[in-house]
Amino acid sequence: MSAQLLLVDDEPGIREAVKDYLQESGFSVQVASNALEGWEWMQMNTPDLVISDVMMPQVDGYQFLKQLREDPRFQALPVVFLTAKGMTGDRIQGYHAGVDAYLPKPFDPDELVAIVENLLARRAAKAATTGDDVETPDLAELANQIAQIKALLTQRNAISQSPAPFKIDLTPREQSVLNLVAEGLMNKEIARRLETSVRNVEKYVSRLFSKTGTNSRTELVRFALEHGLAK
Repeated sequence: MSAQLLLVDDEPGIREAVKDYLQESGFSVQVASNALEGWEWMQMNTPDLVISDVMMPQVDGYQFLKQLREDPRFQALPVVFLTAKGMTGDRIQGYHAGVDAYLPKPFDPDELVAIVENLLARRAAKAATTGDDVETPDLAELANQIAQIKALLTQRNAISQSPAPFKIDLTPREQSVLNLVAEGLMNKEIARRLETSVRNVEKYVSRLFSKTGTNSRTELVRFALEHGLAK
């Protein structure tokens, strides 16, 4: 499967030209005309790499990058800046903000492809050392959440003898992931059980957080038990 890239640029001509070249180079490319649109798309999808312009209206590239780095889901996501600003001070600002590569316009599209391939290769090599295809989470915190989930399961009857009626639209795969999270399984175990990637499990868990308004696995399981969502 080709890598999924998100390209954010408010200039239609550049956006389409870069998209076409990247697709010809074998990548799958989703485009957004501004950072808000890109962020909205990322709430339901996790790209392998983001390419973003810096000078954009409303939310510029630096603000967009800060938003990404403050979200645990995207802290390790490779980000490339494309910009007409090529001064050293601007590049330094980008690196301090957490950008992985900085390519001033006009640029050679082959150089962009080389940068993207290099960043994806480095990410894959790092993932190989951890035995995972996403950045390793805080294992101590995750273990603590799993322990709390198992404690909740032992108290299941005390939590809810008769679950309150509740309607929430879950896809069959989201329901399967929720059930396995409620069993106290970690993402790797869920991925093996469902024969999918850990990255996909992360996406489904993120969607469950969003749909239930929870922020951790423990909160998610408690919510599911209280509302009769876990089977």
